[in-house]
Amino acid sequence: MNIQVNTVHFTPDQKLTDFVNKKVSKLDTYFEGIIGAEIILKVVKPETVNNKVAEIKLSIPGYDYLFSEKQADSFEAAIDLAVEAVHRQLTKVKEKVKDK
Repeated sequence: MNIQVNTVHFTPDQKLTDFVNKKVSKLDTYFEGIIGAEIILKVVKPETVNNKVAEIKLSIPGYDYLFSEKQADSFEAAIDLAVEAVHRQLTKVKEKVKDK
């Protein structure tokens, strides 16, 4: 799976990039054949609560893509929430494919 991390209005440190890659690459175990993942991390209105946004756009064969956008106090929490949401979507897609 090709993982691409993009950031808006800041530069990520290596720990954050590694965390994102680790979390997103685990999605491969739930659904085989994921083509790629585009992760966008951005800060919305600095110095406010819940100002970190994580977006995941997952490309899978047979579908355009799956998308999730979550907002939290930290990027790690936002990534966790977004990965959970995409995981639920992958589970639904997998059940649809299995039923056919």
